[in-house]
Amino acid sequence: MTILSREGVRLGLTAQDKTDAIRQCGELLVELGAATEEYAAALHEREEQVSTFIGEGVAIPHGTNESRAHIARAAIAYLQFPDGIDWDGKEVFVCIAIASKSEEHIDILQSLAAVLMNPESAARLREAADVDQVMDLLAPAA
Repeated sequence: MTILSREGVRLGLTAQDKTDAIRQCGELLVELGAATEEYAAALHEREEQVSTFIGEGVAIPHGTNESRAHIARAAIAYLQFPDGIDWDGKEVFVCIAIASKSEEHIDILQSLAAVLMNPESAARLREAADVDQVMDLLAPAA
C-alpha cells in the first residue's frame, strides 16, 4: 500500500471550522488503518502547540512526537475544503494529514513543496477536480 492512496483523497468537503477539519483529518487516517483514535486526538494537540498552516491555502495536520506510538503505518491523506476554512486568520482549502513514524512521508512533502513553490500548480492542488489530478500532483519525483 502506498503512503498516498486513492482512498486517502477526499474532494469537496465542508468543515465548520479548523477544529472540525482537523477532526476529519484524524478520522480519515483512522479509516485508512494508518493510526488509532489516540493519534487522531494528537492532531489537535499539535495544532495547539504550533499552527500547521504552511501557506498557499494548505495545512499539514500531524500528531505530536509522543503520539507516533499510535501510528500503525505511514499514510498521507488529502482533504479538500473548496469553501475554505479560517485557520487562525489564514484561509485553508487543503489539509494534507500525515501519519508517519520516521521519514516515509518525506518524498511526498518534497513533492508538495515543489507544487506550492509554483503558484499555478498550487492553485491546481487547491482546486483539483478529481483524484487522479491530486495523485499526479503529489507523486514523488522519479
